[in-house]
Amino acid sequence: MTDNVPPSSSPPGDRIAKVLARAGIASRREAEKIVEAGRVTVNGKVVLTPALNVIAKDRIVVDGKPLAEAEEPRIWLYHKPAGLVTTERDEKGRDTVFDALPDDMPRVMSVGRLDINSEGLLLLTNDGALKRTMELPSTGWLRRYRVRINGSISEAKLDALRKGIEVDGVQYAPIEAVFDRQQGANAWLTVGLREGKNREIRRLMESQGVVVNRLLRISYGPFQLGTLKPGAVEELKQRIVRDQMGLRDTPKPSKPVGKGKRPPPKRGTKASAKRKPDAPTGGPRGKSSRS
Repeated sequence: MTDNVPPSSSPPGDRIAKVLARAGIASRREAEKIVEAGRVTVNGKVVLTPALNVIAKDRIVVDGKPLAEAEEPRIWLYHKPAGLVTTERDEKGRDTVFDALPDDMPRVMSVGRLDINSEGLLLLTNDGALKRTMELPSTGWLRRYRVRINGSISEAKLDALRKGIEVDGVQYAPIEAVFDRQQGANAWLTVGLREGKNREIRRLMESQGVVVNRLLRISYGPFQLGTLKPGAVEELKQRIVRDQMGLRDTPKPSKPVGKGKRPPPKRGTKASAKRKPDAPTGGPRGKSSRS
Protein backbone atom coordinates (compact mmCIF):
# COMPACT_ATOMS: atom_id res chain seq x y z
CA MET A 1 0.00 0.00 0.00
CA THR A 2 1.32 3.42 -0.92
CA ASP A 3 1.04 6.39 1.37
CA ASN A 4 -1.31 9.20 0.40
CA VAL A 5 0.84 12.04 -0.88
CA PRO A 6 -0.71 15.49 -0.44
CA PRO A 7 -0.92 17.52 -3.64
CA SER A 8 1.92 19.98 -4.13
CA SER A 9 0.98 23.49 -3.10
CA SER A 10 0.91 26.20 -5.75
CA PRO A 11 3.75 28.76 -5.74
CA PRO A 12 3.19 31.72 -3.38
CA GLY A 13 1.99 35.05 -4.67
CA ASP A 14 -0.16 36.06 -7.64
CA ARG A 15 0.19 35.63 -11.40
CA ILE A 16 2.25 38.43 -12.95
CA ALA A 17 -0.60 39.42 -15.31
CA LYS A 18 -2.98 39.79 -12.37
CA VAL A 19 -0.48 42.01 -10.55
CA LEU A 20 -0.04 44.20 -13.62
CA ALA A 21 -3.81 44.48 -14.05
CA ARG A 22 -4.28 45.37 -10.39
CA ALA A 23 -1.70 48.13 -10.79
CA GLY A 24 -3.70 49.59 -13.69
CA ILE A 25 -1.17 48.80 -16.42
CA ALA A 26 -3.79 47.09 -18.59
CA SER A 27 -6.60 44.58 -18.45
CA ARG A 28 -5.50 41.09 -17.44
CA ARG A 29 -5.72 39.82 -21.01
CA GLU A 30 -3.68 42.75 -22.34
CA ALA A 31 -1.22 42.34 -19.47
CA GLU A 32 -0.58 38.77 -20.60
CA LYS A 33 0.30 40.09 -24.08
CA ILE A 34 2.65 42.67 -22.55
CA VAL A 35 4.46 39.90 -20.68
CA GLU A 36 4.68 37.63 -23.74
CA ALA A 37 6.16 40.53 -25.73
CA GLY A 38 9.13 40.63 -23.35
CA ARG A 39 8.31 44.06 -21.94
CA VAL A 40 8.41 42.96 -18.29
CA THR A 41 11.33 42.06 -16.05
CA VAL A 42 11.17 40.54 -12.57
CA ASN A 43 14.24 40.96 -10.38
CA GLY A 44 16.26 41.93 -13.45
CA LYS A 45 15.24 39.00 -15.65
CA VAL A 46 12.94 39.24 -18.67
CA VAL A 47 9.68 37.32 -18.20
CA LEU A 48 8.04 35.70 -21.23
CA THR A 49 5.21 33.72 -19.59
CA PRO A 50 2.19 35.14 -17.74
CA ALA A 51 2.10 31.92 -15.69
CA LEU A 52 4.82 33.24 -13.36
CA ASN A 53 3.78 33.97 -9.77
CA VAL A 54 5.29 37.00 -8.02
CA ILE A 55 5.30 38.18 -4.42
CA ALA A 56 5.40 41.62 -2.83
CA LYS A 57 9.20 41.78 -2.51
CA ASP A 58 9.79 41.03 -6.21
CA ARG A 59 11.00 44.01 -8.26
CA ILE A 60 8.79 44.34 -11.35
CA VAL A 61 9.69 46.67 -14.23
CA VAL A 62 7.47 47.37 -17.25
CA ASP A 63 8.96 49.11 -20.29
CA GLY A 64 11.89 50.24 -18.16
CA LYS A 65 9.73 51.75 -15.42
CA PRO A 66 9.33 50.20 -11.95
CA LEU A 67 5.79 49.06 -11.24
CA ALA A 68 4.04 51.43 -8.90
CA GLU A 69 2.17 50.09 -5.91
CA ALA A 70 -1.44 49.21 -6.66
CA GLU A 71 -3.88 51.96 -5.79
CA GLU A 72 -7.21 51.38 -4.16
CA PRO A 73 -9.74 50.32 -6.84
CA ARG A 74 -11.67 53.32 -8.16
CA ILE A 75 -14.65 53.72 -10.51
CA TRP A 76 -15.81 56.76 -12.48
CA LEU A 77 -19.07 57.39 -14.32
CA TYR A 78 -18.56 59.08 -17.69
CA HIS A 79 -21.25 60.39 -20.04
CA LYS A 80 -19.78 59.50 -23.42
CA PRO A 81 -20.91 61.81 -26.22
CA ALA A 82 -21.46 60.46 -29.73
CA GLY A 83 -18.46 60.83 -32.04
CA LEU A 84 -15.77 59.37 -29.76
CA VAL A 85 -14.26 55.91 -30.04
CA THR A 86 -13.73 53.83 -26.91
CA THR A 87 -10.10 52.93 -27.47
CA GLU A 88 -6.81 54.28 -26.17
CA ARG A 89 -5.34 54.77 -29.65
CA ASP A 90 -7.29 54.85 -32.89
CA GLU A 91 -5.57 53.73 -36.09
CA LYS A 92 -7.80 56.07 -38.11
CA GLY A 93 -6.85 59.08 -36.02
CA ARG A 94 -10.36 59.65 -34.66
CA ASP A 95 -10.97 61.36 -31.32
CA THR A 96 -11.07 58.93 -28.40
CA VAL A 97 -12.82 58.86 -25.05
CA PHE A 98 -9.44 59.09 -23.32
CA ASP A 99 -8.48 62.21 -25.28
CA ALA A 100 -11.60 63.91 -23.96
CA LEU A 101 -11.11 63.10 -20.26
CA PRO A 102 -9.96 65.84 -17.83
CA ASP A 103 -6.18 66.33 -17.59
CA ASP A 104 -6.15 65.49 -13.88
CA MET A 105 -7.61 62.01 -14.43
CA PRO A 106 -5.24 59.11 -13.63
CA ARG A 107 -4.70 56.32 -16.14
CA VAL A 108 -8.02 54.51 -16.51
CA MET A 109 -9.58 51.73 -18.58
CA SER A 110 -13.10 51.50 -19.90
CA VAL A 111 -15.46 48.78 -18.72
CA GLY A 112 -16.69 47.41 -22.05
CA ARG A 113 -17.23 49.75 -24.97
CA LEU A 114 -19.74 51.99 -26.69
CA ASP A 115 -19.37 52.35 -30.45
CA ILE A 116 -18.59 55.72 -32.01
CA ASN A 117 -22.26 56.62 -32.65
CA SER A 118 -23.50 55.47 -29.23
CA GLU A 119 -23.61 57.67 -26.16
CA GLY A 120 -24.38 57.52 -22.47
CA LEU A 121 -22.95 55.78 -19.44
CA LEU A 122 -19.41 54.41 -19.71
CA LEU A 123 -17.72 53.08 -16.57
CA LEU A 124 -14.02 53.78 -16.10
CA THR A 125 -11.67 52.17 -13.58
CA ASN A 126 -8.00 52.23 -12.61
CA ASP A 127 -8.04 48.50 -11.80
CA GLY A 128 -7.69 45.88 -14.55
CA ALA A 129 -8.99 43.02 -12.40
CA LEU A 130 -12.07 45.04 -11.45
CA LYS A 131 -12.65 45.88 -15.12
CA ARG A 132 -12.64 42.19 -16.04
CA THR A 133 -15.04 41.32 -13.22
CA MET A 134 -17.56 43.93 -14.35
CA GLU A 135 -17.33 42.82 -18.00
CA LEU A 136 -17.82 39.09 -17.46
CA PRO A 137 -21.25 37.78 -18.56
CA SER A 138 -21.22 35.60 -15.44
CA THR A 139 -21.43 38.79 -13.35
CA GLY A 140 -24.97 39.04 -14.73
CA TRP A 141 -25.21 42.82 -14.76
CA LEU A 142 -28.02 44.26 -16.86
CA ARG A 143 -27.12 47.10 -19.25
CA ARG A 144 -30.13 49.26 -20.05
CA TYR A 145 -30.48 51.55 -23.09
CA ARG A 146 -32.87 54.12 -24.51
CA VAL A 147 -33.17 53.31 -28.20
CA ARG A 148 -34.64 55.48 -30.96
CA ILE A 149 -35.58 53.74 -34.18
CA ASN A 150 -36.74 55.07 -37.51
CA GLY A 151 -40.27 53.79 -38.08
CA SER A 152 -42.06 51.49 -35.64
CA ILE A 153 -41.93 47.90 -34.46
CA SER A 154 -44.72 45.49 -33.51
CA GLU A 155 -45.12 43.65 -30.21
CA ALA A 156 -44.80 40.37 -32.12
CA LYS A 157 -41.32 41.35 -33.28
CA LEU A 158 -40.37 42.52 -29.80
CA ASP A 159 -41.60 39.18 -28.44
CA ALA A 160 -39.18 37.41 -30.77
CA LEU A 161 -36.31 39.46 -29.33
CA ARG A 162 -37.48 38.73 -25.80
CA LYS A 163 -37.17 35.00 -26.52
CA GLY A 164 -33.77 35.23 -28.21
CA ILE A 165 -33.06 34.90 -31.93
CA GLU A 166 -30.30 33.94 -34.35
CA VAL A 167 -28.95 36.55 -36.78
CA ASP A 168 -26.44 35.66 -39.51
CA GLY A 169 -25.44 32.51 -37.65
CA VAL A 170 -24.99 34.28 -34.31
CA GLN A 171 -27.30 33.29 -31.44
CA TYR A 172 -28.44 36.20 -29.30
CA ALA A 173 -29.77 35.67 -25.78
CA PRO A 174 -33.22 36.97 -24.76
CA ILE A 175 -33.33 40.69 -24.07
CA GLU A 176 -35.71 43.05 -22.32
CA ALA A 177 -37.60 45.23 -24.80
CA VAL A 178 -40.33 47.77 -24.00
CA PHE A 179 -42.07 50.02 -26.54
CA ASP A 180 -42.23 53.48 -24.94
CA ARG A 181 -43.79 55.87 -27.46
CA GLN A 182 -44.08 56.87 -31.10
CA GLN A 183 -42.67 60.31 -31.87
CA GLY A 184 -43.39 61.31 -35.44
CA ALA A 185 -41.36 59.15 -37.79
CA ASN A 186 -39.40 57.66 -34.89
CA ALA A 187 -40.20 55.41 -31.93
CA TRP A 188 -38.50 55.10 -28.55
CA LEU A 189 -37.77 51.78 -26.84
CA THR A 190 -36.12 50.77 -23.58
CA VAL A 191 -33.85 47.77 -24.06
CA GLY A 192 -31.96 45.73 -21.48
CA LEU A 193 -29.33 43.08 -22.18
CA ARG A 194 -26.71 41.12 -20.30
CA GLU A 195 -24.44 39.72 -23.03
CA GLY A 196 -23.38 42.87 -24.84
CA LYS A 197 -22.13 41.41 -28.11
CA ASN A 198 -20.61 43.82 -30.62
CA ARG A 199 -23.30 46.21 -31.96
CA GLU A 200 -25.91 43.84 -30.55
CA ILE A 201 -28.88 46.22 -30.32
CA ARG A 202 -28.31 47.68 -33.78
CA ARG A 203 -28.08 44.22 -35.35
CA LEU A 204 -31.14 42.93 -33.52
CA MET A 205 -33.22 45.90 -34.64
CA GLU A 206 -32.00 45.58 -38.23
CA SER A 207 -33.08 41.93 -38.15
CA GLN A 208 -36.60 43.18 -37.40
CA GLY A 209 -36.61 45.69 -40.27
CA VAL A 210 -35.87 48.92 -38.39
CA VAL A 211 -32.75 51.09 -38.06
CA VAL A 212 -31.41 52.58 -34.81
CA ASN A 213 -30.68 56.28 -35.18
CA ARG A 214 -29.87 57.00 -31.54
CA LEU A 215 -28.55 54.74 -28.77
CA LEU A 216 -28.10 55.98 -25.21
CA ARG A 217 -26.94 53.72 -22.38
CA ILE A 218 -28.66 54.76 -19.17
CA SER A 219 -27.40 52.12 -16.73
CA TYR A 220 -24.76 49.45 -16.22
CA GLY A 221 -25.61 47.09 -13.39
CA PRO A 222 -26.36 49.14 -10.28
CA PHE A 223 -24.83 52.33 -11.73
CA GLN A 224 -26.98 54.84 -13.60
CA LEU A 225 -26.35 57.81 -15.86
CA GLY A 226 -28.85 59.98 -14.01
CA THR A 227 -28.40 63.69 -14.73
CA LEU A 228 -24.71 63.48 -15.66
CA LYS A 229 -24.19 65.81 -18.64
CA PRO A 230 -22.47 64.75 -21.90
CA GLY A 231 -18.70 64.84 -21.47
CA ALA A 232 -18.90 64.99 -17.67
CA VAL A 233 -17.13 62.51 -15.42
CA GLU A 234 -17.87 61.73 -11.78
CA GLU A 235 -15.99 59.47 -9.38
CA LEU A 236 -17.95 57.12 -7.14
CA LYS A 237 -17.28 57.23 -3.42
CA GLN A 238 -15.00 54.49 -2.15
CA ARG A 239 -17.68 53.12 0.14
CA ILE A 240 -20.00 52.63 -2.84
CA VAL A 241 -17.25 50.90 -4.83
CA ARG A 242 -16.53 48.52 -1.96
CA ASP A 243 -20.20 47.79 -1.31
CA GLN A 244 -21.18 47.21 -4.94
CA MET A 245 -18.09 45.19 -5.87
CA GLY A 246 -17.94 43.16 -2.68
CA LEU A 247 -14.50 44.51 -1.74
CA ARG A 248 -13.34 44.39 1.84
CA ASP A 249 -12.53 47.60 3.62
CA THR A 250 -8.86 47.53 4.57
CA PRO A 251 -8.67 48.22 8.32
CA LYS A 252 -6.37 51.06 9.30
CA PRO A 253 -3.94 50.41 12.18
CA SER A 254 -5.06 52.06 15.39
CA LYS A 255 -2.88 54.92 16.59
CA PRO A 256 -1.34 54.56 20.05
CA VAL A 257 -2.60 56.97 22.67
CA GLY A 258 0.18 59.46 23.37
CA LYS A 259 1.13 61.16 26.61
CA GLY A 260 -1.36 63.64 27.91
CA LYS A 261 -4.10 62.37 25.58
CA ARG A 262 -7.24 60.78 26.88
CA PRO A 263 -8.18 57.41 25.43
CA PRO A 264 -11.49 57.29 23.53
CA PRO A 265 -14.52 56.72 25.81
CA LYS A 266 -15.83 53.19 26.11
CA ARG A 267 -19.28 52.32 24.86
CA GLY A 268 -22.02 52.76 27.35
CA THR A 269 -20.35 55.67 29.16
CA LYS A 270 -21.77 59.17 29.37
CA ALA A 271 -18.98 60.52 27.19
CA SER A 272 -19.75 58.08 24.37
CA ALA A 273 -23.45 58.88 24.59
CA LYS A 274 -22.73 62.49 23.60
CA ARG A 275 -21.07 61.50 20.34
CA LYS A 276 -23.11 62.14 17.23
CA PRO A 277 -24.15 59.10 15.17
CA ASP A 278 -22.49 58.56 11.81
CA ALA A 279 -24.27 60.20 8.90
CA PRO A 280 -26.17 57.77 6.67
CA THR A 281 -24.58 57.02 3.34
CA GLY A 282 -26.30 56.99 -0.02
CA GLY A 283 -26.13 54.39 -2.79
CA PRO A 284 -24.67 54.79 -6.25
CA ARG A 285 -26.05 57.45 -8.57
CA GLY A 286 -29.67 56.62 -9.33
CA LYS A 287 -29.37 52.99 -8.20
CA SER A 288 -32.07 50.98 -9.91
CA SER A 289 -34.16 48.50 -7.97
CA ARG A 290 -34.97 46.71 -11.24
CA SER A 291 -31.36 45.85 -12.17
